[in-house]
Amino acid sequence: MHATRIYLIRHGQVVNHHEYRYNGHFDVDITPVGVEQMNRISDFLAHQPIKAVYSSDLQRAVKGARIIGKRLSINPVMVHDLRELNLGRWEGLTREEAIARYPEESDFSFKDVATCKVKEGESLVELRERVIPALNGLIERHRHESVCIVAHGGVNRVVLSEAMALPLDKFFRLEQDYGCLNIIDYLEDGMRVVKLVNGGPNQDMRPTEIY
Repeated sequence: MHATRIYLIRHGQVVNHHEYRYNGHFDVDITPVGVEQMNRISDFLAHQPIKAVYSSDLQRAVKGARIIGKRLSINPVMVHDLRELNLGRWEGLTREEAIARYPEESDFSFKDVATCKVKEGESLVELRERVIPALNGLIERHRHESVCIVAHGGVNRVVLSEAMALPLDKFFRLEQDYGCLNIIDYLEDGMRVVKLVNGGPNQDMRPTEIY
């Protein structure tokens, strides 16, 4: 092929998904449903010419990458810079808990996270500054090959926004359900062609929350 194809996946459903917690770098596992989502993705990818599997180094992404890697007979590689948006001192908390603990941040809204951030956390600009160089490194390493990346909702939205030349303040217009698949072709001339967004074999499963 004349393009580098990225199969970009969001990790499976997490154990605290029903609590609406801000996980970010908070290291949570996936549920049995999340495992099934990754199994379904791995069955689909088994029919694709995948040459490498990468993931964030957080366990919710690592577990999915290992399930996929086992199916493809590929050892996955963890990349620290593919971690989710750092949510600072809101990590692991619900919005109610965060505001009760830090009332001075009660007016913070994730609608403004493109340039604003929780104290000790990251903005989307800062997330992009670490994710896109890491992605570009993988694209350069695997020119004309197909690669699987298991990452996070925020990371995936940044990658998709960059591929489609969307401003980061449109970030939340891109849905990323647990276990979803995105496909992006990176051509030699620098063109990006987004082939699929928030699809794949798990698209018939119930939509889930942002973080």
